Amino acid sequence: MSGNPRTQYPPLNKSRAAVRLIGGAVLLALFLWLVGWAIARLGEDSSLSAWENSVNRWFEAHRTPTLDTVTHIASSLAETLTCVVVLIVAMGVLRLWLGRWRESVALLLALAGEVVIFITVSALVERSRPDVSQLDDAPPTSSFPSGHTGAAVALYGSLAVILLREVRVRWLARLLATLLVLIPVAVGVARLYRGMHHPTDVIFGAVNGAVWAALVLATILPLRQQSTPAAAPGPHGDPHEAGTRPVRGEP
Repeated sequence: MSGNPRTQYPPLNKSRAAVRLIGGAVLLALFLWLVGWAIARLGEDSSLSAWENSVNRWFEAHRTPTLDTVTHIASSLAETLTCVVVLIVAMGVLRLWLGRWRESVALLLALAGEVVIFITVSALVERSRPDVSQLDDAPPTSSFPSGHTGAAVALYGSLAVILLREVRVRWLARLLATLLVLIPVAVGVARLYRGMHHPTDVIFGAVNGAVWAALVLATILPLRQQSTPAAAPGPHGDPHEAGTRPVRGEP
């Protein structure tokens, strides 16, 4: 089942890509560690901590059995097992559909890199989870940043970008991308509702997933604009009548 991708990419320099990704991961992890370290040491008397505690208590006060079930489902969309299954299926479908591994590799790097950065930062920051009743078993990692949110942004966000580029039926591409983008939003809200994370944990979890996924896509699936050769003059002697619209393609 060989595909015919809409988007063509320039040849990939693996050494340059590796240096770029490793360097970006280190810088992103350093940034998140500094932010998490500062937040974790502000203390309960800070205005930020007071606001976060009020948000945590608000979600706890508005729990209902129905919302408990809905948020459990939403949160499970970013569980480790779910992400692994979605990743494997998506990689296989993309390979068969497009006839190449490039998109599949990008998806793998997006999720795997986010997880490595998240685990590293979480171990360094060691922030306590919200002081409310928690609806899930707390994983061994600390509260900052939200690993569920970061994984959802990296995985589903990257998949949304790929589908927007490759699905020829534009309304379907936009619909699928919108649904995929809504998943991380639902996951982030669910993690707050279930008492598993502070608001800033979710915010910077999303930053982790978004920045890393953007770096992976820009490195592995870079878009490069290239103009077509000059067209012959039109019937009225105007070369612009034939048009030279930019196209995406290999150099």
